[in-house]
Amino acid sequence: MGELIYVDGFISWIKEFAQLVAANRDLLTELDSAIGDADHGINMDRALGVTVAALENEPPPDVAALCKQVALEVVSSAGGASGPLYGTLFLRMASTTGNVESIDPKEFSAALRAGMDGLAMRGKTQAGDKTMYDALAPAVSALDEALASGAELGAALDAAAAAAEKGRDATTPMIGLKGRASYLGERSIGHQDPGATSMALLIRAAATTLAQG
Repeated sequence: MGELIYVDGFISWIKEFAQLVAANRDLLTELDSAIGDADHGINMDRALGVTVAALENEPPPDVAALCKQVALEVVSSAGGASGPLYGTLFLRMASTTGNVESIDPKEFSAALRAGMDGLAMRGKTQAGDKTMYDALAPAVSALDEALASGAELGAALDAAAAAAEKGRDATTPMIGLKGRASYLGERSIGHQDPGATSMALLIRAAATTLAQG
């Protein structure tokens, strides 16, 4: 595969993520009102607006710098647990990509896996806890598998997005074991996790933008 993901592609990814979160802000807040603090949509929308403005004002010179800037902006602007978790995701990606102008699909997949591992460590979470990890982990596995089979980046990202959305939906019957949802016990059953929902939007945004060159 001769495909590469450049800094501009990463910026487009974050912009698309911001647009999807803005469009789903009320849904994310509604989901969070059932099992959380009722602020996930508000926090993510605000943080991503600040992040996009910063990227537009001074575009980073390389992939690692971009991921670091996203991490710092999100951590400083998003309240609750979402800021540190998304910040850790992008900070770990930065440590994996290096100071380069572009990375190939397998390098992107490796960076996303590193981000996933960092998020899991930071949140002390695993599959089945009813968190954003339940959308991210299947997406990373699907991306790895598709690329290993020889799929082009676009098809691989589509598979990852579909896996993330399936993982998001699978959180509905789960009992929340982390964060505010854990206080509800069995009362958290029947509610889709807001973090998994925003994470699915992140992967869908990648599928929409990163294969565009």
